[in-house]
Amino acid sequence: MPLLTQDLFYLTKSFFLEKWYLFLPLFLILVFWDLWINYIRTRFIYGIGWTTLEIKLPREITKSPRAMEIVLNMFHQTSDGNFWEKYWVGKLRPWFSLEIVGIGGEIHFFVYTQSFFRNLIEAQIYAQYPEVEIVEVEDYSKLAFIEGFGAEWGCFGTEFDLTAEDAYPIRTYVDYGLHETLTKEEQKNDPMTSFLELLGSLKEGEQIWFQILIRATKKEWKDEGKALIDKITERNKNLGEGEQAKRLTSGEAEIIKAIERDVSKLGFDVGIRALYLAPKDKFNAINIPSMIGSMKQYNAVNLNSFKPTRATSLNYWWQLKEWREQKMKIKMIDAYRKRSYFYMPYPRKPFILNTEELATVFHFPGRVAETPTFGRIEAKKGEPPAGLPV
Repeated sequence: MPLLTQDLFYLTKSFFLEKWYLFLPLFLILVFWDLWINYIRTRFIYGIGWTTLEIKLPREITKSPRAMEIVLNMFHQTSDGNFWEKYWVGKLRPWFSLEIVGIGGEIHFFVYTQSFFRNLIEAQIYAQYPEVEIVEVEDYSKLAFIEGFGAEWGCFGTEFDLTAEDAYPIRTYVDYGLHETLTKEEQKNDPMTSFLELLGSLKEGEQIWFQILIRATKKEWKDEGKALIDKITERNKNLGEGEQAKRLTSGEAEIIKAIERDVSKLGFDVGIRALYLAPKDKFNAINIPSMIGSMKQYNAVNLNSFKPTRATSLNYWWQLKEWREQKMKIKMIDAYRKRSYFYMPYPRKPFILNTEELATVFHFPGRVAETPTFGRIEAKKGEPPAGLPV
């Protein structure tokens, strides 16, 4: 160590040792503040009333996923309270969970929401899908097992992340040509179909839970999109606008167009989680790659795609491997049940999807996605005739 650097080190060390009493209160304040924030936020989270809404679908849905995009605009709730609410009450930005579940071949669509937003969500869904039926149900994940499940039940869980920056979009329903009113032929291109077919093929006892947690983002991702466009066009920065356009390749021009469309819509912080559960004698490992592979329908090679992460299986740590995997599975199930992703007790780093991307991954499918056990309303609800006596 050079002499000057050594002297500075010892001088700094001596100063802190002699003046420690000046820094101790500041240190304690910081520790107390962190504990206080964690306490009030935990208290706020456990004080929230939640409800599980099941959306039962009619035999026919001819609306495109654009209708779901309109519904999702309502979920963009950005308020996390004023100073008092944030630092005394512990108020947090609202979050929601959009869920698709297969249980023994039966397919269900759920929205898990704070009770405060229930009426607003129902009104928005009915406005776009008047033929559906929305009912409050018990939380299916709480009805399932957890304690001691390892002895009799098998489980695999994973979360998903993006392979590139948030401003690069995945392949959406617009790219699949589903942005207009659907006909039967157009519905055949629905990227959700393969996943729904997987859910419909599950045998008795098998379950797949698929969860999309969303929260209005406050990240400046529009600036990120502009930076990516600037990076793509950097080699042409000394050219005029017309000349620059001519120098771009067709692929670069398409990427710029896709990024601009992506950041022009409302964005959400997103976490995606999937679980496959079954009794050990019925656990079919082929459903694991099928579940992960169904997300490839949204991959755009030159833009963005999904990749599995934090899976509940280990390829290393042969010592105590089974014990470690069991702990991971229990935590994954608990995180799913608590719908925890943005906040405690299982905070994760979210990625960003816009309303168009979310509506691609979660929307109500048409008749082409029908499976023999797809729960649908057999008859449309009609309005009562006018002039009935009251």
